[in-house]
Amino acid sequence: MSEFLKNSEYKKTLLKEIIKKLHQGAKPEELKEEFKGVLKNVSPLEIPLIEQELVKEGIKASEIAKLCDLHVLIFREAVQNALKIDDLKDGHPLKTLALENEAITKDAEMIGLYSATLEKVSDKKDRENILNTLKELAQKIKKVYYTHYDREEMVIFPYIERRGLNAVSQVLWRKHDEIRAMIKKFINLTNKTTWNDEETVKSIVNLGRELSTALVDMVFRENNILYPTLKTLLSEGEWLAIKMQEEQFGYYGITPGDEWHPNVKPVFPYEITGISAEEMLSSIPQHMKDEFKKNNVELIPDDYSIKKDGDFEINVGFLNPKLVELIFKHLPVDITFIDENDRVKFYSEGKRIFPRSPSIIGRPVQLCHPPKSVYMVNKILEAFKSGKKDMAEFWIQMGPKFVYITYYALRDKDGKYKGTLEVTQEVSHIRELEGQKRLLDWE
Repeated sequence: MSEFLKNSEYKKTLLKEIIKKLHQGAKPEELKEEFKGVLKNVSPLEIPLIEQELVKEGIKASEIAKLCDLHVLIFREAVQNALKIDDLKDGHPLKTLALENEAITKDAEMIGLYSATLEKVSDKKDRENILNTLKELAQKIKKVYYTHYDREEMVIFPYIERRGLNAVSQVLWRKHDEIRAMIKKFINLTNKTTWNDEETVKSIVNLGRELSTALVDMVFRENNILYPTLKTLLSEGEWLAIKMQEEQFGYYGITPGDEWHPNVKPVFPYEITGISAEEMLSSIPQHMKDEFKKNNVELIPDDYSIKKDGDFEINVGFLNPKLVELIFKHLPVDITFIDENDRVKFYSEGKRIFPRSPSIIGRPVQLCHPPKSVYMVNKILEAFKSGKKDMAEFWIQMGPKFVYITYYALRDKDGKYKGTLEVTQEVSHIRELEGQKRLLDWE
């Protein structure tokens, strides 16, 4: 039997039988047990191909879509073997990632199914319905790249890069970007086409299949390469720090549970020191070692210490007084800070729109304005102090310059008023910008 299971065509035949039984009303869990030996030896990448064959045989995509839990079931089987995610409490970042991949898998499969069906349909109403479904799916899958992918790139990758696994993060990030580009193109195609635009419809069919495969392939890479590696290498403190950063990126298709509360100190990448490449290699999965050896990858952990002598820790990061001066001096805006007693406490140097001199430090802000406008200054400050307002904005034309001025009420974590920040910027150039210029366009 084991030899037969290695045969791709044999596995496809058996899986088609499973899907047809599901179509007839059988429960996924029952069939999972019946075909357990097969499921363990099936790559998730094979299933979309089988579903396309079913479409060709005349089964509607809407019917096959009801069976997408089978696909997720197979993924869960594979992930459970590698990660044992059911042993992780709800809310653990690794479990969250794996559950998101289930949601991504479902939506990717739907895109593949409806794209394949579109090719077989010529009726106007049927085509319009399928195109509308694909538009909705395209907008939905777009969220994957600013939630799931962004979270991996900005929160998780720094932990493996600190250990010298830059090659892993760079390869996956490149794949993420390829998928991002495909999603954007797919959105554009589905938005602009009509039911009888044969050329664009054909492009949608081909790109939908390609996108579906790419999304599933990425899930497979993460579940079988990235996540087992993360599980081996990262400590509870590192996972806690990851958890603390998740919400600003959001999640794909799920709302994480709240059962995981480790009693540890959060550990950020810059706090990780004394990493031994040899010790790390001994603990990572064998297939990762094989990949490193095949590609001549040398692990060189990052031991750079970001905190230097004289640095003070702020909310996020480290600075020293000289760096603070340089930063304020080079900001493309003027900044003036007034404390809670209406006294000028600080202003930034550099190229200013409204000149300042050290003589104003300690001066009441009311005396820094012409007498005719003092009543308005007080009105703004009263609104800030009372909590009625948090911002005031103005813009004026000064010869060729268009100047944008904003005042912000600064409050501490308890909401207590601590002063006002004035920010002034010359925005003529910004107002004239059109189109786009990306980082890769710079010369």
